[in-house]
Amino acid sequence: MQLRLGEPPLTQAECALVYCFAPSGENATFSLPAEIASLDEKVWSGLVAEAAQEQKFQGKPNSSLALRLPGPIRKLVLVGLGDPAALTLEALRRATANGLRQAHSLKAKQVVLSLPDTGLDQVRAVQAVAEASLLVAHQDNRFKSPPKPEEERGFSVEEVTLLVPGLAQARQDYENALQRATEMAAGTILARELVAAPANVVTPPALADTARQLAQDYGLEVEILGREECKALGMGAFLGVAQASDLPPQFIHLTYKPKEGDPVTKLALVGKGLTFDSGGLNIKTDSRSIAMMKTDMGGAAAVLGAARALAALKPRVEVHFIVAATENMISGRALHPGDILTASNGKTIEVNNTDAEGRLTLADALVFAEKLGVDAIVDLATLTGACVIALGEEIAGLFTPDEKLAQELQQAANLSGEKIWRLPLEESYFEGLSSTVADMKNTGPRSGGSITAALFLKQFVEKTPWAHLDIAGPVWAEKDSGYTNKGATGYGVRTLVEWVLAREMAAASS
Repeated sequence: MQLRLGEPPLTQAECALVYCFAPSGENATFSLPAEIASLDEKVWSGLVAEAAQEQKFQGKPNSSLALRLPGPIRKLVLVGLGDPAALTLEALRRATANGLRQAHSLKAKQVVLSLPDTGLDQVRAVQAVAEASLLVAHQDNRFKSPPKPEEERGFSVEEVTLLVPGLAQARQDYENALQRATEMAAGTILARELVAAPANVVTPPALADTARQLAQDYGLEVEILGREECKALGMGAFLGVAQASDLPPQFIHLTYKPKEGDPVTKLALVGKGLTFDSGGLNIKTDSRSIAMMKTDMGGAAAVLGAARALAALKPRVEVHFIVAATENMISGRALHPGDILTASNGKTIEVNNTDAEGRLTLADALVFAEKLGVDAIVDLATLTGACVIALGEEIAGLFTPDEKLAQELQQAANLSGEKIWRLPLEESYFEGLSSTVADMKNTGPRSGGSITAALFLKQFVEKTPWAHLDIAGPVWAEKDSGYTNKGATGYGVRTLVEWVLAREMAAASS
């Protein structure tokens, strides 16, 4: 999809998308935005107002009205924003996606989108609209047969022009907003396609190849450690999970450094990279659950998507992207329940459940990240079903002992629209991981499972500010919603990018 900027007024278009606020006040009635009201009176003889009244369109959130009309605007989509006082960037994204889905239903190819004065930061609003436009248009047909000539496949809208009041006075700011949106969306789409691909396509070596390609395309440093290199570093927890697979484990370390000037801060992003999780000898018995274990590398996908976006945006920040990639399989070499592993920081782990493998791989990845001397570490992992039970399928769990980092990530999530909720790191719950034969077990009691998983990870970060995001819920969507189509969501990419960019700004100004 192509994105363009333009200035009002809206005069002609194949398809126009116009935002409408709901009336405020107890007895207020809905009225069309001024630009459309004028056209409706002069060109359409009141047809739009009549249709809105008949369809009871009131500008409420999640509502829209699609019309075919004569004249200079042949297709018109009205989309509701609701109460202007309650408008958020995420509501604007969702309304945009809703409107573009309607434009797609009208088979529109070029859409002119008339951005009103939202009361929000207008540059941020342009970025949000652009993100939603690019993401709603993404459809993953890689594994389907080519369409027949008479079949239509893909999103019909090919070009979106954003009409922005006052464009001439701040064009560069708006151009920069489009670039941020474009790169964030591209990173999100990379993550979506990694997660959506089956486990016979996205393997540990394939993830490593993706990292190498990113390094080649964007000038990143890349280091891929194989089994022997990981063994030399004492990564017993990671290699214990990997030992049953016929595919070699790949420890991926990408580094972005600014080309000019010293970095203002150094950060590490760590992603869980289980390209398939059978559960090991504690095999998953639910057919739906095991079939979806291609998604167990959603954290790794988010980290690689963020690498792509940040490398294109070029902040003055040094960022390390780390993934311990492997499968968790069953063979004669498989990890046994009761086995004891030694992580790279010397801590021993009694494996009482081989299906709690992600935390084992992350343990060595977190130790590796801290040794880099970074200022903060954030890990993302599809770690626990318990977090899905607690927060549902749209919200990630945030765990951190660092208040400043918690606030930063919450602010980044507010900007991206990716929902997170902070859960407690209740230290007393670590007792549930106590072992009589090792320093700890890898799982505790069923209750508080997402908390004990986070407490387990905490044992592998000594001093560096650290946060863990459990993304097991929002990594996959069961239906089209907003700008997310059914399937892999690419969750986490935009929050990570917003966090890194905010860190750059804060460090540069201090």
